[in-house]
Amino acid sequence: MTPDWTALDQELARWQEAGMTLPIWWRDDDAIAPTPQLEQLLALSEQLSLPVHLAIIPRDATPELAKRLSGTAAAIPVVHGWAHENHAPPDQKKSEFGADRVVDDALDDAERGLKTLERLFGSGLQPMFVPPWNRLSEDLEPWLAGLGYSALSTFTPRSQAKAAPGLLRVNTHLDPIDWKGTRSLVAPALLLSQLVKQLADRRLGKADNDEPYGILTHHLVHDDAIWAFCEDLLRRLLAGPARPWVFEERKS
Repeated sequence: MTPDWTALDQELARWQEAGMTLPIWWRDDDAIAPTPQLEQLLALSEQLSLPVHLAIIPRDATPELAKRLSGTAAAIPVVHGWAHENHAPPDQKKSEFGADRVVDDALDDAERGLKTLERLFGSGLQPMFVPPWNRLSEDLEPWLAGLGYSALSTFTPRSQAKAAPGLLRVNTHLDPIDWKGTRSLVAPALLLSQLVKQLADRRLGKADNDEPYGILTHHLVHDDAIWAFCEDLLRRLLAGPARPWVFEERKS
């Protein structure tokens, strides 16, 4: 599955000819502890000078992870739900914060997740809420800012910049893992076709280019093909019109 980068290179050239800039960001989910895979992730982040927003599962997060991330600019801790446990009925898609939960119970878990990681990471934590499986009941969105969150991140292009008052929405857009099939790399032709279409829509004003374009990864399950594709892709974007975007509280 050797990628053919031709169409992407042509689209990036159109961006540069138009004098446009693509804000990009990187989110990686499911961290709980230091691992060899985490070291590989941090090393790549440092090589690219592109910080990775590390979505950490609060219930299982270890002091060793906090110690490892202390003082590094390569990773920005954010909140990945509470326990990454499925509360949806068997016939529904998995979710921890879906519409089937009692709102107060879900909000209690969201608040507990934030407070737990604040104790571990202190001021290094950014108050972004990343619901597991990228699913969140709309009933919860208006309450998140009151819990202390200032951003929400799921998947697919956003329809508006604010999920609720005081709550920025900044989603991810490209996931290289074939979750329902091989669990290795999605066919590169499919990934690149999706990416080129999304970038063209932004360039032509059909999509919101103020929203940072998000690459979503899961370092704990990457194989060599996924690592290689992600590195090549990010290098190409950053060599062209892409510029790193980093979430900071109250960023708008």
